[in-house]
Amino acid sequence: MKTLKTQVLGVGVMLAIFAIVATSLVALTEAGTHDKIIENERQTLLNAINAVIAHDEYDNAILTDTLTLPKSGQLGTKEATTVYRARLNEQPVAAILTAVAPNGYNGQIKLLIGIFADGSLSGVRVINHKETPGLGDKINEKKSNWILKFKGLSLKNPDQSRWQVKKDGGDFDQFTGATITPRAVVKAVKNALLYFDEHRDDLFKDAQNNE
Repeated sequence: MKTLKTQVLGVGVMLAIFAIVATSLVALTEAGTHDKIIENERQTLLNAINAVIAHDEYDNAILTDTLTLPKSGQLGTKEATTVYRARLNEQPVAAILTAVAPNGYNGQIKLLIGIFADGSLSGVRVINHKETPGLGDKINEKKSNWILKFKGLSLKNPDQSRWQVKKDGGDFDQFTGATITPRAVVKAVKNALLYFDEHRDDLFKDAQNNE
């Protein structure tokens, strides 16, 4: 009987030691990779921002020069988002906003939109979508150059009434067999420009007032 109890006790001790060692290894691994994960996430975000505003067009720490925006029907956002502000010699250059086109063919299309201080677009990129491969996914710059054509446009170029796909009487190309997707993106970008036009001063307010 003592032998059995001793064996059970020995197994229990071994399991306890194994659990402690495993937990310690997991903790050490997490500690060793945490900083790397944070840096990778930071670099991924910076790369996305620099896709819509060239890094040589600003000289501030853009990832920390931010403002929190409340959810907005105009931007299509359902929760608070972050706007990144680009500045050169402490002067406003551009604001990088997150916008959502809620009415893509297969659901929401999430966009990153850069808008220069003069109200013209510095660039637009799709950062998340579920559109049909070979059709709606042409909004991705890796599939076509369609999304790149927004650069330099504004509410005056073209006129607001022309911010539609050509099928609807506007200036923007649609895709063969897929009109819903580009229609949704064009509308979302136009709405972001309208939002910027209405909130320009607030978007570029001094960091010390961003409390």
